[in-house]
Amino acid sequence: MLSSGWVVQKFGGTSVGKFPKGIVDHIIKFYTEEQQNDVAVVCSARSSYTKSKGTTSRLLKCCDLASQGEDFMEFIEEVRQDHVSNAEANVETPALQTRLISDSNKELDLVVKYLEASKVLGEVSPRTMDLVMACGEKLSCLFITALCNDRGCKAQYIDLSHIVPSDYTTNNLDSSFYAFLVQAFKEKLQPIVQSKERIVPIITGFFGLVPMGLLNGVGRGYTDLCAALIAVALNSDELQVWKEVDGIFTADPRKVPHARLLSSVTPEEAAELTYYGSEVIHPFTMEQVIRAKIPIRIKNVQNPRGDGTIIYPDNQAKKGESTPPHPPEALSASFFETKRRGATAITTKSDIVVVNIHSNKKTLSHGFLAQIFTILDRYKLVVDLICTSEVHVSMALPIPDPESYKALRQAVEKLKSLGTVDVTKKMAIVSLIGKQMKQFIGIAGTMFTTLAENNINIDMISQGANEINISAVIDEADSIKALQSIHSKLLDERAQDFEHAVDERLEQIKRLD
Repeated sequence: MLSSGWVVQKFGGTSVGKFPKGIVDHIIKFYTEEQQNDVAVVCSARSSYTKSKGTTSRLLKCCDLASQGEDFMEFIEEVRQDHVSNAEANVETPALQTRLISDSNKELDLVVKYLEASKVLGEVSPRTMDLVMACGEKLSCLFITALCNDRGCKAQYIDLSHIVPSDYTTNNLDSSFYAFLVQAFKEKLQPIVQSKERIVPIITGFFGLVPMGLLNGVGRGYTDLCAALIAVALNSDELQVWKEVDGIFTADPRKVPHARLLSSVTPEEAAELTYYGSEVIHPFTMEQVIRAKIPIRIKNVQNPRGDGTIIYPDNQAKKGESTPPHPPEALSASFFETKRRGATAITTKSDIVVVNIHSNKKTLSHGFLAQIFTILDRYKLVVDLICTSEVHVSMALPIPDPESYKALRQAVEKLKSLGTVDVTKKMAIVSLIGKQMKQFIGIAGTMFTTLAENNINIDMISQGANEINISAVIDEADSIKALQSIHSKLLDERAQDFEHAVDERLEQIKRLD
């Protein structure tokens, strides 16, 4: 039986790039030495400033060049120099620094061999791409391991890149595959768990050569998923996802100055916020730990003593007392549920294109939608919102980059065979999110009235089927004004009412005691 008291900490690439000493001194060492937790650390590939300049993006660029038979060494040397300079600047113990640089060079030399072979073949297979991508997480974890040991915190590097056997086959990355991974992680970490000495495992966020490729099968959020599975394998008290914001806010504080930090949200709310523009944590990642009743806490590497925001279903019992802030026992979940029926947060998603299709009636109405989605699927286009009638369809699609625009143009040409098509660009989706918000009388009317009062035109409206999302498509130029006005009308007032209700209930409990 694995020991209790584990906390799994996941650090993103920009955090590792910008705040490595702070991560070791004020977070990892704090939890191991002062909080007396067993800590496991999962790291993304290092990035100094932005994802586009990060290690993973550079390695993927190398894959593109190799597949076209072009030279990729410029980007390999950029990665090499970045990590060598980083080791020299941060790791002070000569032996640790020398070993880190040597190990980093070995990993990059191996990547060059993979890419040279791909260059000759003229293609990069999903397996090769995984092997190349794995280098980013390896370099990051080698660095954090060396830095921990350099600063007096005993750590051990754990490479998961070969955790999946080469002969493992599956058609889907389904629950059985993730159950297999959890068991494999348990076995891999067993020596550290059973060790009498406290050692911090620094674990690569890349977890193996999965069928169909990790990037294709899971996407760029695979390190979050890895951390979630590690948390389940260790039966952790908490999964901490460390970012560069204090947690989840009622709105983007850069756009809405009065936005408040939320102490807790439900997984459903977090999932909607993630999908509609607030980068929280991938819904599937949440599912892995929430099912095991392990709370997720979003925290800030620049404010490590802040409470952050906890994601935990309010209809389940707590796993343990070590995961505040939960409602005290006297403040039941039903009380919070009753008071939180309104909006929890508001978010916007930019780079939206609205496509309207009016049938030419040559197509039978029951096949109209099927043909539309067949075409969209062919060009890998995603629909965020849709409104339909028998012969008319309006869709809001995220088109964030030139490649997506190219695919959209090709899809529109095919869609014209079904009827008249018009496209509206530079739109945004504004989404009001709150659990069971559908039952909160008048909230949709207030939202749309507020937009009208501010002369903001609504192009589309959608009430989410899961009852916690009301979305509208508006002109992108109006998105900040929409955020601020709706937040002021619905979230500021609700905050005051909710806090007043909690204060009253606490006073009642004190009087009863």
